[in-house]
Amino acid sequence: MVPATLVRKFQSDFNAKPGFIVRAPGRVNLIGEHTDYNEGFVLPMAIDREVWIALKPRQDSTVRIASLELETESAFELTSLTPGSGWIEYPKGIANKLMNAGYILKGFDAVMTGDVPRGAGLSSSAAVELAVARAFACSSGFEWDAVTMAKLAQKAENEWVGVNSGIMDQMASAVCREGHALFLDCRSLEFQHAPLPKGVSVVILDTSTRRGLVGSAYNERRSQCEEAARWFGVKALRDVGMKELGKWGVESGLSEIAFRRARHIVTENARVLEAIEAMNNGNLKRLGELFNASHVSLRDDFEVTNDALNIIVACAREQEGCYGARMTGAGFGGCAVALVADENAEAFTRALSAAYRQRSGLEAAVYVCKASEGAGVAQFEEGGRS
Repeated sequence: MVPATLVRKFQSDFNAKPGFIVRAPGRVNLIGEHTDYNEGFVLPMAIDREVWIALKPRQDSTVRIASLELETESAFELTSLTPGSGWIEYPKGIANKLMNAGYILKGFDAVMTGDVPRGAGLSSSAAVELAVARAFACSSGFEWDAVTMAKLAQKAENEWVGVNSGIMDQMASAVCREGHALFLDCRSLEFQHAPLPKGVSVVILDTSTRRGLVGSAYNERRSQCEEAARWFGVKALRDVGMKELGKWGVESGLSEIAFRRARHIVTENARVLEAIEAMNNGNLKRLGELFNASHVSLRDDFEVTNDALNIIVACAREQEGCYGARMTGAGFGGCAVALVADENAEAFTRALSAAYRQRSGLEAAVYVCKASEGAGVAQFEEGGRS
């Protein structure tokens, strides 16, 4: 449902009704972590937490966006884009990449709001990017192509904002289908919608710890993966199998750290493929085991967990009805994800929160999520109801 506060704020700021309201979801990655920029396989799903933009097209090149959450407004000219700092760089980056790709853009007045937690590993940035791209499609009248927009949004994040993210976040926010996860080949961008098994809830466990991607070890991990790919003589670690891993030795010329990074990617790709099979067979026990194995690999080989993530995953696994749990997102803080039997979800939430508070001294935010639709234009009526 369109947030009523969004429409009220737009009418207050611009003394007009919005011409369009667009939305784009955040995502949780079920399994397949750090495999995307290694051209491997991932299995995200869009969640029912979104970024919303109410907008009215302009006839000039000015873009004005007010953020409800940040209680601030910013503006830029499409004819004179220059890099700066702050949240407005995401909309500016989208505008830059759209124009570089040949799209003729018009400005708009807009108010933006959302409930995707920032810095939690749920792709709030991708949700902003795809919502802004959708807003430009409405204001400028060009045809929406979800895969093309996902690619341009990734370029904006990589080249304008400066975060070397893979394509998974933007593809999930752009093309996901309600009730389904997205099995994505990050090399070919071929994808299929995988129905979520019946009787299970996807529960996001926010540790309340945060990390900044630009300043984190994300780019270092990416560089180590590239080093390993060169040693194996392949374009990307996607092309390395378990057999090839066995060729490594201490005197091989590849550092142990780079090898362990590679081992995570190779085994994680295998886990994604097995997870699809488990989902298709409704084998929740095996799917949970794959979640657990993924977390161990991320903790020990890729070294992107922190104490809070390890504690919350351990607490989750102890609860009745939990099939498995793992960290999700880039790591170093943020969220974990658990598979929980529907009938246990409410009790799980209470027990998990209490156990995590006792062991970590922190408060967890727990979201029982539904798999939602990718970026779109909302139907709305005056008063803000969809």
